[in-house]
Amino acid sequence: MESHILSIILFTPLLGAFVLLFVPKENKDAIRWVANIFALGGFLISLPLVPMFWALRFEPGFKFMEGTSNNWIPSIGAGYVLGIDGISFLLIMLTTLLGWISILSSWTAIENRVKEYYIWFLVLQTGMLGVFMALDFFLFFVFWEAMLVPMYLLIGIWGGPRKLYAAIKFFLYTLAGSVLMLLGILFLYFHHHTVTGVYTFSLQSLYESAPKIYSDYGPYAATLLFLSFFFAFAIKVPMFPFHTWLPDAHVEAPTAGSVILAGVLLKMGTYGFIRFSLPFFPDVLAHTKVRSWMIALSIIGIIYGALVSLMQKDMKKLVAYSSVSHLGFCTLGIFALTPLGISGSVLQQINHGISTGALFLIVGILYERRHTREIAEYGGISNVMPVYATITMIMFLSSMGLPLLNGFVGEFTILQGTFMENWRWGAWAVPGVILAAAYLLWLYQRVFFGTVTNPKNEKLHDLTPREVATFVPLLIMAFWIGLYPKPFFQILEQPVNHTMALARPDYPLPGAAVNASLQAPVVVPAAVEPPASPVMAKTTPAKEAHRGAHTPPATSEPAKGSNP
Repeated sequence: MESHILSIILFTPLLGAFVLLFVPKENKDAIRWVANIFALGGFLISLPLVPMFWALRFEPGFKFMEGTSNNWIPSIGAGYVLGIDGISFLLIMLTTLLGWISILSSWTAIENRVKEYYIWFLVLQTGMLGVFMALDFFLFFVFWEAMLVPMYLLIGIWGGPRKLYAAIKFFLYTLAGSVLMLLGILFLYFHHHTVTGVYTFSLQSLYESAPKIYSDYGPYAATLLFLSFFFAFAIKVPMFPFHTWLPDAHVEAPTAGSVILAGVLLKMGTYGFIRFSLPFFPDVLAHTKVRSWMIALSIIGIIYGALVSLMQKDMKKLVAYSSVSHLGFCTLGIFALTPLGISGSVLQQINHGISTGALFLIVGILYERRHTREIAEYGGISNVMPVYATITMIMFLSSMGLPLLNGFVGEFTILQGTFMENWRWGAWAVPGVILAAAYLLWLYQRVFFGTVTNPKNEKLHDLTPREVATFVPLLIMAFWIGLYPKPFFQILEQPVNHTMALARPDYPLPGAAVNASLQAPVVVPAAVEPPASPVMAKTTPAKEAHRGAHTPPATSEPAKGSNP
């Protein structure tokens, strides 16, 4: 099982969609049970990956590799190759968790075309997982496009009054970015053949040849190629000013669609930046002007998204614009190009999936009861729904970055990594934290505090056990990351340092620059100590981390007990 664990996780939702084809569409309860069983099964099947990956967390390279290059379509050099590192591992676990929660939350919300709804949702789940697992660019692009159609249908069929407008806008924006990325992939593909004489879409091979484009074709061609990937990923994040499809898609999508869109689909953009843009184009990002533009767009997104959230009268649109602001922090950490910035960015992506996923569930619960999301329609809800009000307050505090909850750890790490690179970047981003507290606390005050002024709200019933079950895992993760983030930083340490070695090989703080206590890395002298002897492998974690700060990224040592 261990050798094929990724394929099992990947195709479990697709198997569920296949089984649903044989369930009569009139039997809605049976369809719901089958879909929920496979969604929960997909999450449970992914749990053994946790201890398996934990044992290998310090080993270099991708883990649980499946397949070989060119084994799928040899004539074009495409292969079915799967593998994960710490970054994709965390995103896969987030996907399986939110996939199950989203399907569970749909039990009473979806009444029309129930069979088709769950089939497309499970197909979407497989597409998202494939994006994070694929180590072949052709396979990656297949999964990238495969999850576009299910999301389009989920919005266009089961969405709100303006569902067709939102679905078409989402489709066109994403497809435009995908076409540009396809051109970039083909350029890398043919360039690799020019350099090596081999046609392949293997990511590991392209990591070696892609940086040579800058010297082979010049800075202008390399920058255009960088932009072809940038537009695809920036639209998906979305970064300012490519964000205009997001509020419409969120507002019109069904609740579960909004949860999976915010929690997972948006992370494909930030994942693409880390997995492809940084390692492929280190010389382009070394240019001050290019990097300054990336930072500026991130900061504008942070402030703009927060200010627009303050002005919203619709709860769901407020949460949608808050995503623009929060993901601005993620891209800021990525383009700060420091180990702390990238680690904080990945952790904040997980935090955003947890917190904003919960916020869309919260809005969806009120909408199911009242069929309105207008803030003015509510007030004093805590008097009639105390459990709901308590969970909402915890998730609001999590989203705004209160210490001891998950949002604080991610934002603090991003800002620390950004300040280390340029204090002005961090200073411009900090107001986004304050504005997040403003729009979330003001929303809570208007909806939950005071007396019940609208008679329609007096008879609202509190959360059902099923609804509570959708929040419990999110609450556990919010407190776990907030109170003890050390395991997450350990999982991210090796892939982040490897990415830094590819994207910024001259960075003066290699090795274990990321630590779980969120302390600033120690500034080391320019001289590099000689590699430690094999005897020194038997050392304490603290000494290992200290020694890692003096070890060049290309020669990071394996974990204790790993094979030499």
